[in-house]
Amino acid sequence: MTDIMDMAVMVIWGVIFLILIVKFFQSIRLVPTKSAYMVERLGKYHKTLDAGFHALIPFLDKVTFMQDMKEESIDVPPQDCFSKDEVNVIVDGVIYISVTDPVKASYGITDYRYAAVQLAQTTTRSVIGTLDLDRTFEERELISAKVVEVLDAAGMTWGIRVHRYEIKNIIPPDTVKNAMEKQVNAEREKRAILARSEGDKQARINRSEGLKTELINRSEGEKQRRINEAEGQAAEIMAIAAATAESIEKIAAVISEPGGKRALNLQLGQAYLAAMAGLENSKVILPANLADFKSWMAEFDIE
Repeated sequence: MTDIMDMAVMVIWGVIFLILIVKFFQSIRLVPTKSAYMVERLGKYHKTLDAGFHALIPFLDKVTFMQDMKEESIDVPPQDCFSKDEVNVIVDGVIYISVTDPVKASYGITDYRYAAVQLAQTTTRSVIGTLDLDRTFEERELISAKVVEVLDAAGMTWGIRVHRYEIKNIIPPDTVKNAMEKQVNAEREKRAILARSEGDKQARINRSEGLKTELINRSEGEKQRRINEAEGQAAEIMAIAAATAESIEKIAAVISEPGGKRALNLQLGQAYLAAMAGLENSKVILPANLADFKSWMAEFDIE
C-alpha cells in the first residue's frame, strides 16, 4: 500500500514538473519582425511584445493575440449592386490593409478583416447606387477612393490602415453586355466609315489639287511656248527686214556705179524671159504690151 502511495506521489510530482517545464518554455517568446504579441496578466491586458526575445512570468502572463504588422491583401467577394438606372451588376475587389495599432486591432474589434470586407461591400453598393451604368465603368477610381475614405475613418478605431481598394470586376447582366457589345461595334463601324470617308475626301482633294497643278503647269508651258514662238517670229521678221534693207542698199549702191543700170536691166530681162517661158499653157490676165519688153521697162524708168 505504501509503495502505491509513493508511486502516486511520484507521478503527481512528475506531472507537476512536466507542467512547469512546459510553462517555462511557453514563457519564453521569440517575436518575428513586423509582428506584435498581446500579453495579458491575470486576464487583463499587460503589454505588447515587439520583435525580439521576451521572457514572461509563467501562470501569470499569457499571449492572447498575435498581430501581423505587414501589409496584406483581402479579397472582397462578388456582390450584387444596383446602379442609379436600376441595372444589376456584380462587383468584386481587393483591399490592401495593414495593422497600425495592434492593441486596437486586438481589443477594438472582434475580426477587423471581416469588418473591413463588410464595410467595403456596403460602401461599394452605396457609391454604385449613385452612378449610371455607363459611369460605373468609368468611375472606378471614384468608387475606390470613397471606399478607402470610409475604411480609413473606421480604421482609426480598429487600429488598421487601408492603403487602397481596387475593383477587380464589374460584370453587367448578359442582356446589357450584349447591348453594350453591339453599341461598341456600332461605334467602331461608325469610326471606320468616317475614316474611310475622310480618306476618300482627302484622296479626291489630292487628285483635284494634282489636276489643278497639272493644268496650271500645262498652261504656263503653253504660254511660254507661244511667247517663245512669237519672239522667234519677231526676231525672224526683224532679221528678214534687216537683210532686205541691206540688200536694197547694196543694189542701190551697185546701180549708182557706172554700168550698174545696164547690169540691172540685163538681170531683169533674164528674169522676164524666164517668167514668160513659164506662162505656156497658163491662163493668166496680163497687160496688152507685156511682149514689148522695152516699153515695159521704160515705165519703171530703169534704162
